[in-house]
Amino acid sequence: MPMNETIERANLCPRRSILKNIAPSSRALILADIAQRAGAKIMEVYATEFSANQKADLSPVTIADEHAETIILDELKRHWPDIPVVAEEAAAAGKIPTVAQRFFLVDPLDGTKEFLSRNGEFTVNIALIENGLPVLGVVYAPALSRMFLGEMNQGAQLCTLGVSERLNNAVWQSIETRPLPVDGATVLASRSHRDAETEAYLATLNVKKIIGAGSSLKFCTIAAGDADIYPRFGRTMEWDTAAGQAVLMAAGGKVNCATGEPLVYGKTQRGFDNPAFIASA
Repeated sequence: MPMNETIERANLCPRRSILKNIAPSSRALILADIAQRAGAKIMEVYATEFSANQKADLSPVTIADEHAETIILDELKRHWPDIPVVAEEAAAAGKIPTVAQRFFLVDPLDGTKEFLSRNGEFTVNIALIENGLPVLGVVYAPALSRMFLGEMNQGAQLCTLGVSERLNNAVWQSIETRPLPVDGATVLASRSHRDAETEAYLATLNVKKIIGAGSSLKFCTIAAGDADIYPRFGRTMEWDTAAGQAVLMAAGGKVNCATGEPLVYGKTQRGFDNPAFIASA
């Protein structure tokens, strides 16, 4: 298997798209505004000497997670009062609403370990689920000034947007996945979660290089045409993946379980955790 063993950093400034740029829908822009507001609060904390606490599942949490989630929940309730929201920190506290065909999934700060290491690769994730699929999602990386939107039948877009910049002035660039290169795949691998199953899967591929990236930016890097495959065999939760999957699917990609069927949402019987999956162009 040809492979460059050096794990490079993901290109988070994607190649310029030759697609016709399509403005996001009004509801997508509402999610973008909410994500930017949450990102601004996160960056306020990021500029301080913050500390982390440990949740019951031993994962870290900071006041940035908590404050950002409060902003998102308040804004979603204001705009869509009848749609339930499953959010990471509320769920950790046992506050999980009953969900049906339509609900939101929220990860206010995906990549807390990246936040703690101050590498910038953390995101705000908000996704709307309908009939088990993420039909609308925003992934915002406030430290990198990158925002990704994806909406079913509307396509995927990227803009450069700092937390203090006006969303109304954003220039949206359409993005899409690329065909698998003949010289091998660019594979995205988590910096924090590599295991024997992942290594065994990589051994079955023609891999040109491996790129390290944090949080849901892995989905977005594939969506922007700068990588091809992201395998994940370790545990993830639905709020970790829904927004990124929405962006990737809108850009022409797919996310399937390791067993082949599409990754779906609302898995209450599993406690909203995901099976192993493979995201690809």
